[in-house]
Amino acid sequence: MTAPSRADQLNEITSSIIAAAIRIHRALGPGLLETAYLACLCHELRQLEVRLETQKAVPLVYGDLRIDCAYRADLLVERSVIVEVKAVDLLAPLHAASCIPT
Repeated sequence: MTAPSRADQLNEITSSIIAAAIRIHRALGPGLLETAYLACLCHELRQLEVRLETQKAVPLVYGDLRIDCAYRADLLVERSVIVEVKAVDLLAPLHAASCIPT
């Protein structure tokens, strides 16, 4: 039997994250602050024994300039998936910009 591919591993991680987010949304509905949803998501994922890092510093490299903490990712799951929790009516292009890899 072969080991799961990296894509399979990422699919499993993201499926767990999405399922947890859906459970939270069904239980709590809209209208809470992002910090409340983030705390609940961390709780759900810890119950699954998933490795988490919250408020993870993300560097930015621009030419020869390196900014060690250009922004903080809400959640880094299994050192592979960045999660940005949003509690908005509609996602704007600005929301996606923080997830673009450098």
